[in-house]
Amino acid sequence: MARHGGSAPPTASGRAAARGRAPKRRGGAGSLLARHWYAWAMVAPVVLVIGLIIGYPLGRGVYLSLTDADEANVERTIGVNHIPATYEFVGLENYTEILSDPVFWERLAWTSVWTVGCVGLTFLLGLTLANMLNRQVRGRSFYRVAMIVPWGIPAFVSVFAWKMLFNENNGILNKVLEGGGVDGVPWLGDPTWAKLAVIAVNVWLGVPFMIVAMLGALQSIPGELYEAAEMDGAGPWQRFRNITLPGISAVSGTVVLLSTIWTFNMFPVIYLLTKGGPEDSTEILVTYAFRLSFVNSPRDFATSAAWGVLILLLLTLFTLVYRRALRRQGEVW
Repeated sequence: MARHGGSAPPTASGRAAARGRAPKRRGGAGSLLARHWYAWAMVAPVVLVIGLIIGYPLGRGVYLSLTDADEANVERTIGVNHIPATYEFVGLENYTEILSDPVFWERLAWTSVWTVGCVGLTFLLGLTLANMLNRQVRGRSFYRVAMIVPWGIPAFVSVFAWKMLFNENNGILNKVLEGGGVDGVPWLGDPTWAKLAVIAVNVWLGVPFMIVAMLGALQSIPGELYEAAEMDGAGPWQRFRNITLPGISAVSGTVVLLSTIWTFNMFPVIYLLTKGGPEDSTEILVTYAFRLSFVNSPRDFATSAAWGVLILLLLTLFTLVYRRALRRQGEVW
């Protein structure tokens, strides 16, 4: 019997009916867009610009690398005459030819040496100078500004200035050597000296960035750690190895990766200083790809695009391996 003055407990069928009448939550992409329309509106211009600046050229380059496009068969306009494109799809033929060409492996070997040499010297010099500037020394502010000056000068201006310094006949460097009774050095005329010259210029350009990054990392390490280690009898090398290096590992891992990518594709220094010479001894992958597309005759757009795709794949592979190595060391990135 039903209780007087109260309501009967709902039956199973009543509860089912109530659940059926309950409003359903909307789901799917439509509701997500409706709830976060403002965020999507803010992101859309950025995505569009990135797609136009990076996405389209990248996709176009990958497509051209799979064709036989060159100066003679691409779409072009001569006067009032419009000539349509006649290049054809050739698949992976360009990649097969490049990977079987000794020139690619020679350029890759020198590019690797160039990158490792520049990044290694830049990191060591930047860390050393940052340690010096992190101490309380007289004139520290002036030294900090002076060491950052090369970073503020446009790269092409710096390269042209160094090219004048390296001039074999009238350069300041050879004038100083000759004044000391030493024969002038063919800085840009000898393959070995030219390689050392381009590395020196790129290190000079890259050290300021490394100083700023390492100085910021050093200043984030609590000073109490050094005081405690010194009280425990730890020497300078022990403090550097056990406190400084672990303290800057996260920042150093990131800046080394960025410096590697920049140096691997450092077109201005090589091209403006030596144009890949002498005897193509300083030609790296990116300058050779540029030469194929804009200097050689006929201009080979397909092969140049294939070189560019291979450069991208090499850097992507390096980034993945580097990231995995950092994760194994406990650095989250």
